[in-house]
Amino acid sequence: MPSRDYELGEAELQVLKALWDSGPSTVRDVMNHLHRHDRKVAYTTVLTFLTRLELKGYVASDKSDLAYVYRAVLSREKVTRARLRTMVKQLYDGAAAPLVLQLMRSEKFSAEEIASLQKLIDELDSKKP
Repeated sequence: MPSRDYELGEAELQVLKALWDSGPSTVRDVMNHLHRHDRKVAYTTVLTFLTRLELKGYVASDKSDLAYVYRAVLSREKVTRARLRTMVKQLYDGAAAPLVLQLMRSEKFSAEEIASLQKLIDELDSKKP
């Protein structure tokens, strides 16, 4: 089965993030979430994005009540994994290590994040034949 890269526009991604953060939500709930994150959008704009995401299969809705309730069909992890895979192919010819090294050199990590990375490296080392 071919992998999908889940191409999303920036505004669509913001709406999907609102559903990931808040769980099943009405259009007004999503709009309010976006407003709290300094994304001033109209109710009808949010409805348009939710409708588009539903047509793409990224969002589902429950239309059994007066206010429709939307929920993300795709997990944040699945979209992240697919988009990272696409980026690795485009920028690093499919090799993930250069991306990881670039992130380690250019970004700041907390002590907890470094400990988690070290733990993962140790686990991967112990699995080598």
